[in-house]
Amino acid sequence: MDKFPRVAGALFLVSTGAYMFGNGLLDPMLSRADFLANLYPDRTTVFSGTLLVLINAMAVAAIAMLLFPILKKHNEAFALGYFGSRIMESALLTISAIIPLVLITLGKNYISAGAAQDSFYEMTGKLLLEAHALLFQMSMIVLSLGSLLLCHVLYRSRLVPRFLSIIGFIGYSALLANSCLAILGREIGSVLYVPGAIFEIMFPVWIIVKGFNFQHRSRD
Repeated sequence: MDKFPRVAGALFLVSTGAYMFGNGLLDPMLSRADFLANLYPDRTTVFSGTLLVLINAMAVAAIAMLLFPILKKHNEAFALGYFGSRIMESALLTISAIIPLVLITLGKNYISAGAAQDSFYEMTGKLLLEAHALLFQMSMIVLSLGSLLLCHVLYRSRLVPRFLSIIGFIGYSALLANSCLAILGREIGSVLYVPGAIFEIMFPVWIIVKGFNFQHRSRD
């Protein structure tokens, strides 16, 4: 079990990297005004981005499985909550990743359809894009809530230095606020992602290099 934290840390970095590169490929494709006309011709890029997002989803589930037996020794209820949230996040990301693949087929039909059918395909495409965005924000809400439980366990157990847990509290609270605002149509930009991104780099690097402090038993 001593190796679990380091493997989980590596998967945190894999997850972050896979999502960043995957989203970097997909977002420009899905943000175009004429996205339906371009998705099928650029399907290789869409497939590559989707694969990376799916790698992220698999890494998320694996992190949950690796950390659960460690966290449950300190707070079983919160450990179970974190485990469930990350499995749910993985499922939401997987469903979200399927949508660009559906849009490829829709785009192919859009290209071959007559002008009379354009409005149908455009409306369907926009609905799928909205579903894609909603699923992502839902996954971020689930991630935030579960990770706040993680940070609580880390803070109380001192498995890592408490300053890391505090950064996590700030980061996931900001992410939760951002995702809730986005669903309400009031997204304020990427600035609220920054504290969470800092935690998701510092925390895995720490546990890869140092591991967890299994000797400390805090009662406060």
